[in-house]
Amino acid sequence: MVKQIEVGTERISLERPVVMGILNVTPDSFYDGGRYTSESQIINRIHEIVEQGAGIIDVGAYSTRSGAAFVDEQEELSRLSFAVELVRKYYPRVPVSIDTFRANVAREICRCLGDVIVNDISGGTMDDKMFETVAGLNVPYILMHIQGTPQTMQIAPHYDDVVCEVRQFLKDRVERLNALGFDKIILDQGFGFGKTLEHNYRLLAHMEEFLDLGYPLLVGISRKTMIWKLLEVTPQEALNGTTVLNTISLLKGAHILRVHDVREAVEAVRIVEAMRSVGKD
Repeated sequence: MVKQIEVGTERISLERPVVMGILNVTPDSFYDGGRYTSESQIINRIHEIVEQGAGIIDVGAYSTRSGAAFVDEQEELSRLSFAVELVRKYYPRVPVSIDTFRANVAREICRCLGDVIVNDISGGTMDDKMFETVAGLNVPYILMHIQGTPQTMQIAPHYDDVVCEVRQFLKDRVERLNALGFDKIILDQGFGFGKTLEHNYRLLAHMEEFLDLGYPLLVGISRKTMIWKLLEVTPQEALNGTTVLNTISLLKGAHILRVHDVREAVEAVRIVEAMRSVGKD
């Protein structure tokens, strides 16, 4: 299992789980859309993420919630560049991840602003240039499973065996990347992306079965439908459920938690790690 991620000259240890704080610079994300669109709002959010203990900032400029509005490539690139520049200005040593499925956007951000982690919700299925691009850039790549596209994924998701099929998808895509001589891979089961409530909880229950693929696991469950629909609350009321599922994910071997609420996730990591350290005595 990979023990660290290298992003440019920075190294992120995975000896203990890392929290990735979400910075959505979109007007329409499902939970925090429109909160961080001005320069002052973005700066305040960057400070908040870092001061609460996140090890990575994940910047998203194109909402991939079901039914989200189309954003053209130039607009996405402009939004991402603006936010990433601000992170670099205030915290030049904090690793940045960009949430994009477009190879050209990844290439341009790295060319202009330096190495970043590329967080691709499509696992290379929405841009056939993505794999060769990240291999050429040699930057960490988050490979996520999705069934369909953000526009179609929740219409009628179907699997004969969701755990086997998602695992096989990731395995096959890893092999394609490895064939390009690329190995800087992080895996994401894709909670909420073309899955029913039952599919999501089945994947969570069997998370350990993904560890033997040999790459770190990222879990992005924060305030998602699988929490608030089950509990019959709103995304704004789903923090407690998020913390519960993040804790379960840590106990099952998650290496990175992608979250809106950094402080609570950092506390969950501290508690689980304290329990593990005592258990080793």
